[in-house]
Amino acid sequence: MEAKSLLYAKNKLPLDFTQEIYNTFSSKIADKILTGMYEKRYTTLRVNTIKYNIEDLIAVLKKENIEFEKVEWYENALIIKNVNERKLQELEIYKNGYIYIQSLSSMIPPLVLNPKRGDKVLDLTAAPGSKTTQMSAMMENEGYILANELDTIRCQRLKYNVDMQGASIVEINNANGEIIGEKYPNTFDKILLDVPCSGEGRFEIEDEKTYKNWSTKQVEELSQVQRKLFNSAIKALKPGGEMVYSTCTLNTKENEEILNWGLKNFKIRIEDIDLKLKNTTKGITKGFDNSLKKAIRVLPNKYQEGFFVAKIIK
Repeated sequence: MEAKSLLYAKNKLPLDFTQEIYNTFSSKIADKILTGMYEKRYTTLRVNTIKYNIEDLIAVLKKENIEFEKVEWYENALIIKNVNERKLQELEIYKNGYIYIQSLSSMIPPLVLNPKRGDKVLDLTAAPGSKTTQMSAMMENEGYILANELDTIRCQRLKYNVDMQGASIVEINNANGEIIGEKYPNTFDKILLDVPCSGEGRFEIEDEKTYKNWSTKQVEELSQVQRKLFNSAIKALKPGGEMVYSTCTLNTKENEEILNWGLKNFKIRIEDIDLKLKNTTKGITKGFDNSLKKAIRVLPNKYQEGFFVAKIIK
């Protein structure tokens, strides 16, 4: 991006946000983040292996003259190059639940958690069901997933997507995630904690609605919610169980600070993530526990949203 365009980006985005980015990261990484927010993202999807397979999907896309690119780190995901989401929704493969339109970054937490057939899994804040249905497919639809969602309307959307994808091992639960740990102590083999967040990784400079509601006050409020959900999730996890903590935001308050607090308050450790991902940085350790370098921050670009992912063992 030219310096002129970078200046434009800085002028468009909230001042507190850009200042935080440049205070947190090197100027090179900060520039890269803003550059990534400038680019229009490709539509991406994954094949629903409960109902379909990647070979048949590729054949359909070729027949429809839909250009695509394979994803190196996930054999069931594709980047769509020449049509938008609306066009894909007109296809029978979409209407039949053979594919799921999902951002690449959103596919990472389930891959890191890596649930297997027969596992007992909790998705603590599950709507709209992207990761829930992905995990069900990864488990070959064998085992159990409790998909929890607080918001009633979002819960309906979750149920619709779960049914559409044929994810029959999923039980939908409409409750406050903060109480799940008390209700199900030491119960789950694996937990996905993809918390509500300020969504900085989704900012698109030319789409003002992606950042118009952002504020430092909102970040602070969300970090309090995230702590409560983290506490609940750790209680619900079996000793020796695995949990993935993820957000689609970039600041340390909702990411490293939460994990650092978790390390001080619970018997947990951070594990390495062995996915071969591009355009990522390690978790920040300045002022935090050194093991946080094992977390990853996905930087936004035309292929993916910004994201933060950490793998935790109880």
